[in-house]
Amino acid sequence: MASIPPGTRVRCALCQVEIQGMVGGQDQVIFSQGAPGTRAKLWARVCQYVREPQRCLNQDQATRGEIGTDDFYGEAPSLGLFDAPGGATPPA
Repeated sequence: MASIPPGTRVRCALCQVEIQGMVGGQDQVIFSQGAPGTRAKLWARVCQYVREPQRCLNQDQATRGEIGTDDFYGEAPSLGLFDAPGGATPPA
């Protein structure tokens, strides 16, 4: 999809996220929870997994830019369930 005109919001029919067109082409993604992000963050967390990419607003690599390591979700912290000596063993 071409870039979104500045001052315009478009909602993705697949994931329902809103993309706000910004001056300079660095569109802002409005997630349903948390702080606004970039198209790169949206791609790293959602768009790369869609089954119908032709319906996704964020498939154009030129508009989403470079994806950084901090765009992906981090690893979940350990709950310590299997860390203790003599503790439970993970299921097989």
